[in-house]
Amino acid sequence: MPTHPSPAFAVSWDQVRERLHERGLRWTPQRRLLIEVLSMTDGHITGAELVERCRAEDPETTPSTVYRTLDVLEDIGLIRHAHGLDGREEFHVRPVREHGHLHCSLCHRAWEIEADEVAGMVKDLQEARGFSVDLGHLSVVGVCSECRDQSRESAAGGPARSA
Repeated sequence: MPTHPSPAFAVSWDQVRERLHERGLRWTPQRRLLIEVLSMTDGHITGAELVERCRAEDPETTPSTVYRTLDVLEDIGLIRHAHGLDGREEFHVRPVREHGHLHCSLCHRAWEIEADEVAGMVKDLQEARGFSVDLGHLSVVGVCSECRDQSRESAAGGPARSA
């Protein structure tokens, strides 16, 4: 399935200092703290949440350092960014595989979409339009089954009946 290449996770957390130096960046206490916070994070997190977690440990943490460092960490493959329902940038910490997201516009929950679930759509877009999908940035907004069922119940004046 044609997608943009996923980052190769050849870099481990203990190699970050060396990779930052290779890019001309210093190993500062703020960057070290960000790496520690990220290494203890599983799944998705926003930049604002990262700044907040870092500031809980070091109130001098600056958002600009956090965001600049996040850009470099994405370049070296430790994180991947995507966008949530509200457009906020979210970071995936060492994602195991490329995936997209489903977002419910009513309850605001989100679910991951696996590559095989959208393989047909990705193939169709490639063939019909020559468009290569970046699955990590695919976000589908709609209404989840629970919210849809609740809407039906409300409209019918009570619990929905099975036919």
